[in-house]
Formats: sequence, C-alpha cells, structure tokens
Amino acid sequence: MRYAAKVAFILVTAPLLRVEAQSAANPVRQFVAVEPGVSIEALDFGGAGRPVIFLTGKGVAADSRNVIDFVRALRTNYHVYSMTRRGFPPSSVPRTGYHSDRLADDVLAVADSLGLQRPVLIGHSMAGGELSSIGSRFPSKVAGLIYLDAGYRYALYDTVIGDFQIAKNEVYRHLSQLLVAPARDQKVLIPQLLDFEIPALIKVLEERRALLAVSKTALPTPGGPPLAYEQPFNLDRALVAGRQWYTHVDAPVLAIYASPHIPPLNQPTDSVSVALWQRSEAEMAAQIKAFERQVPKARVVRIPNADHFIYRSNDVDVLREIRAFVETLPP
Repeated sequence: MRYAAKVAFILVTAPLLRVEAQSAANPVRQFVAVEPGVSIEALDFGGAGRPVIFLTGKGVAADSRNVIDFVRALRTNYHVYSMTRRGFPPSSVPRTGYHSDRLADDVLAVADSLGLQRPVLIGHSMAGGELSSIGSRFPSKVAGLIYLDAGYRYALYDTVIGDFQIAKNEVYRHLSQLLVAPARDQKVLIPQLLDFEIPALIKVLEERRALLAVSKTALPTPGGPPLAYEQPFNLDRALVAGRQWYTHVDAPVLAIYASPHIPPLNQPTDSVSVALWQRSEAEMAAQIKAFERQVPKARVVRIPNADHFIYRSNDVDVLREIRAFVETLPP
C-alpha cells in the first residue's frame, strides 16, 4: 500500500479503532489519585446516554467476565463506567482508608476526575455502604442510587433490630476520635455516643446474651477486628471494621433484593445448617422491611429465588427495573 493510501486508511479507520478500544470488553483505563499515595483504577466502557458508574462487590474485578456481560447490556442505554476500589489491585492497597465514607469519597473523586455530572450509581453487595454514604452525605452529587442485593445493614442500619458489628464500630470509632477531638467536636460526639450508639450497642449485646441462653443451634459469631491498633493489616478485617451507621438516604433510590435467595448448590442439609440459612433469610426479610420503613420514597423490588449476584442470575428483571427507574429521574 502506498504511503498516501496508508494515511487515508488510518484516518478513516481511526474512529472505528477508538470505538473498539472502548468496547465493553476493552475499557479505557486510567488511574485517579484520590489521596497522596493512593490511586484508583477507573474504567470507561463507553456507551451513549446518562453516565452510570457500576460498583462491584468485594473481590469482584471491575472488568470480570460476569461484569462485562452486564456492562454490555447497560451500554445500550447509558455511558458506563466502573472502578476498582482501594485494597484490590491494580488499585492501591494502603493500610488505611476502609471506612465506608472514605471508600465513598474515592467514588466521588473518580467521578469528578472523569468529569461526570450527577451520575447514577449502581452498586452490588458491599457497594451498598458506599451508596448510602453518598446518599446520606452528598445526595446532590448523584442522580440516583441503585442497590443490587446491596441494602444490607452496612448500607442501612435497622434502628429497630440493630447490628452488633456496626454499633461496635461506631462506638469504638467515636470514642477514639473523642480522645483527640477539640471541644467543638466533642460537643457533637458525646451526645451521639450517649443518646444513640452506646444504647444501641447495649441493646444488641443484651439480645444476643438472651439468644445464647436459649438457642439450641449454633449462632454466627459477631466477627470483626480485635480492638487493637497493633494488629497486622488484613483487608477483610479492615472492611468489616469500616462498616458504618447509616439510617437514611436522601437521593432517589431503587433497591433490588434477591428474596428469598436461592440456596447454593453445595448448601449443607443438616439441621444446624438449615436453621442458620432460615435465620439468615428471616433477617434479610426484616432488613428489607427496615429499608422500606426508613427510606419510604425508595422503590424496593423483591426477586424471589435469585442468586446474590442478581445482575447475573436475573439480568432481564434487573435491567427492566433499572431502565424504568432511570426514566423517572430528572435529566
């Protein structure tokens, strides 16, 4: 091919090559510095329409095969982005910064870096904490929040039932802050601890003591980190310790739940395992009611016999609900 013909060929095909590079399977990647020494991988999957950021659950790569299939469907209507949260390579793995508010700040920093104005955030599983953090602190920065089997207690604290881990986290975190806080901040922290958080922790501890006294089956352990700064860094421990207390969400919300969940193929059938599974599903049903009670303007959808990866097991239903919800949002 002559030189002039080669140049013409490149000029004609370059736009096509750019489109291919930004296909669902080949996102455009960049790294966003969210604080000194911490960078977050941001992926631009392309597509046309309203900007959407998809936040995966814990340990799920932002460009995994299952995510790509879902992204490909979303790109029909939206311009889709995703990111890899801190703690998971190729994003940075710092020893700190795993509270839900900090993870949510990372999401907002990525959105700002990409120049996105009020995107819709779609979050699966643990991303529910990040959605609720943004929806309670900065609702004007997003057009809407979509929870995909993500509205657990770390996303919305059930003020009636409570949660041991989250109450413990908040008491511990705020007591630690109280040791170094100026008087101005102590005036806020002390009433918060005395009026809400310490009573909530006492309540769930008393309930657990009563349950242990009468239970004939094994109970799940509360879990979480030991209360010591000297512990070696462990990502799972840091994420559990980072769960926070959210009781309201002010942005428009769609919450899709797998309820009841379909049991996994290898689910044990012994009586103890069955009892634990039934208790877990009952707690999930109560959590859904709490979400409806505490976020009354939210659209809450139950999809029965769905997998926790609901965007994979029930993609048609999920996509239909997403499109119907987004159509109600202001442009």
